[in-house]
Amino acid sequence: MKPPIHDRQPVYAAGKALEEARAAMIMLHGRGADAESILAFAGEFRQPDIAYLAPQAADNTWYPQRFMAPVAANEPWLTSALEKVAAIVEHIGLAGIPPERTFLLGFSQGACLALEYAARHPQRYGGLVGLSGALIENGDRPRTYSGSLAGTPVFLGCSEADFHIPRDRVERSAILLKDLGGDVTLRLYPGLGHTVNDDEIRFVRDLLGRTEDG
Repeated sequence: MKPPIHDRQPVYAAGKALEEARAAMIMLHGRGADAESILAFAGEFRQPDIAYLAPQAADNTWYPQRFMAPVAANEPWLTSALEKVAAIVEHIGLAGIPPERTFLLGFSQGACLALEYAARHPQRYGGLVGLSGALIENGDRPRTYSGSLAGTPVFLGCSEADFHIPRDRVERSAILLKDLGGDVTLRLYPGLGHTVNDDEIRFVRDLLGRTEDG
């Protein structure tokens, strides 16, 4: 199978232009979805002065295997996906928005990617949001991360019994991100299914609203 080349894929935008925005959010879609589908959540956050950027994954998939598979099984797709996120973070910074006003959010496979990127590149972000996802690191063997999230607000929301995302993986991710210095909020919802609920939307909306212009 020829690996997809994520860096050749478009990045869609909503909200304010980067040069005029007070903050920016990178939004990562799930497997089989597309950038425009997750970008639709921007309207529900009701923060129009933020720049929302959603990259498109090649073939609508960031990596081929489940996030619990050995990491090597998802290469070179995973590295390509992480590099795509890094390029957008850099682009946001060049537009004048620092990491502490840059948010990373993803759903499902996109959530796993967002969490893994932040864990591998820890610094003070505006916020880190994983909706129905967990760290990719724990697929083959426990690994340690270095550096510090320096108090970055981290939100993990998931069903208590998500078929795709085992509860123990989410809980382990919360511990690891807290150990990295994240200010972690973990919410497990009974009977949610593999989706996003109103409580999660409100949390993100409030998180974005607390971010002041630097």
